[in-house]
Amino acid sequence: MSDQQIPRLAQIVEALERLYPLEFAEDWDHPGLIVGDPNDTVAKIVFAVDPTMAVVDKAIDMGADLLVCHHPLFFRSVHEVSGFGERGAIVGKLYRTHCALWVGHTNADVAYRGVAQAAADAFGLQHQTPLEMTGERDGHAIGLGRVGVLQEPMTLRAFAQRVAEQVPKTEYGIQVAGDLDAQVRRVAVLPGSGDSEFDAVRASGADAYVTSDLRHHPATDALQQALHEARLNGTTVRPALINTPHSAIESMWFRYALEDVADAVECDTAYRPETHRVGIVTDPWQLVVGRGAPEHA
Repeated sequence: MSDQQIPRLAQIVEALERLYPLEFAEDWDHPGLIVGDPNDTVAKIVFAVDPTMAVVDKAIDMGADLLVCHHPLFFRSVHEVSGFGERGAIVGKLYRTHCALWVGHTNADVAYRGVAQAAADAFGLQHQTPLEMTGERDGHAIGLGRVGVLQEPMTLRAFAQRVAEQVPKTEYGIQVAGDLDAQVRRVAVLPGSGDSEFDAVRASGADAYVTSDLRHHPATDALQQALHEARLNGTTVRPALINTPHSAIESMWFRYALEDVADAVECDTAYRPETHRVGIVTDPWQLVVGRGAPEHA
């Protein structure tokens, strides 16, 4: 196939931003095209959660013309991208090798067949709605997180095992808080840091909440409030908490994104790019020790 038939980066970006509109990103977030010449051709797209140097090196080794990541290379404003810093070195390497970088962050979180829906689908949730509604696009509800129901109730222990089987494995594993024998039917899911959304989760009536980065104080407060309300009302303690590795649960998006992006580009250009993913685990924890039974005074 001639070079003229291979789509340009600008065309790929247009397809990406139709799937994951930038208008749905949070105000503090700045996704989109971070590195790249819009006129460069793109025949191979590689996906990864984090644009670390190891991921970039692997993508380049794979022959990527475009690296699509979930997490931004820059979370805050910067004033230099020199080779003295890792991020500057990454930018330089990407430009030298003509490998572009596009980021789909909070805009991909809320999108149809985006990060939240991919996880919720993998966990078996049906009749899904956003945890917090953002809007609608092409007849699909757009919003933060997902709430849905399991086809059949199961114990928290069994549901936690299902989550562990679906989330890509890391040394960190998952953590569970709640009555392991309690029945779970309604579930809220928010991949990424989710302990700011406890009020919305309680309002949703979820029996369990699957998220990441649960900090000690917010998680303890949420559990203690759930225990208090259960005592007052004679009801089950809800929601139970399932804490997953941040990057691992978000990487479940690629179960949809690789196919969806290739389909969208092919629809626009009649050319179907190769799509692959980098399997490097980028959750930072490499070893967990001291998991024995605690000593009691």
